[in-house]
Amino acid sequence: MSNQVCVIGLGRFGAKLATTLFQSEHEVLAIDQDDQKVQAMLGRVTYAVEADATSETALRDLGVADMDVAVVALGSQVQSSIITTMLLKSMGLPFVIARAMDTRHAEILHRVGADKVIFPEEDAATRAARLDLSPNSIDFISITEHHGIHKLRPPEHMRGRSLQDIGLGGDHAHRMIVTVLQRGHEYIVNPGADEVIGDGDILIVVGSHEEVARTFER
Repeated sequence: MSNQVCVIGLGRFGAKLATTLFQSEHEVLAIDQDDQKVQAMLGRVTYAVEADATSETALRDLGVADMDVAVVALGSQVQSSIITTMLLKSMGLPFVIARAMDTRHAEILHRVGADKVIFPEEDAATRAARLDLSPNSIDFISITEHHGIHKLRPPEHMRGRSLQDIGLGGDHAHRMIVTVLQRGHEYIVNPGADEVIGDGDILIVVGSHEEVARTFER
């Protein structure tokens, strides 16, 4: 389902987020006080506007109060991010996500009403550390401290063998679950235990970090 999303702050994080949301078919209003950053977003989002997001009048004139979600991505502009977050919640936005630079900043954002606070740089570092610099790990999403969804290149010893043969299907499926096998532009969802892994295949696996590392790095 598409949403109306306002992204405030068009630095590297905000610009990438706004573009990605637009490509995912959301209606995106991108706001920044820097005209060059706004011009760079034209055609990459639904609307790109130069405005002061610490002005309630400006936000209301742009229709921000009627949007579904707002993301305050002002980064190092700590005071502006706090004021903007507070204004958005006072205007009745149902869900406001704010970017924090440190834990103190995050605490204040929560206190003024942010529904969710994110640390993009810290999250990126954590994701990179989880990949453990392994050539087989492409990406992962953490579900709990010990479990997650891993996107992996099967190592050499797995190629030409079935999922069951390598302990990823049949009686072994309870340890790790292969949810998708990507083969070029084809996606095989919930592949059978007899599916044979070919060169260039990519697996998306749900399981513990420890079990995934043991299976794919040995």
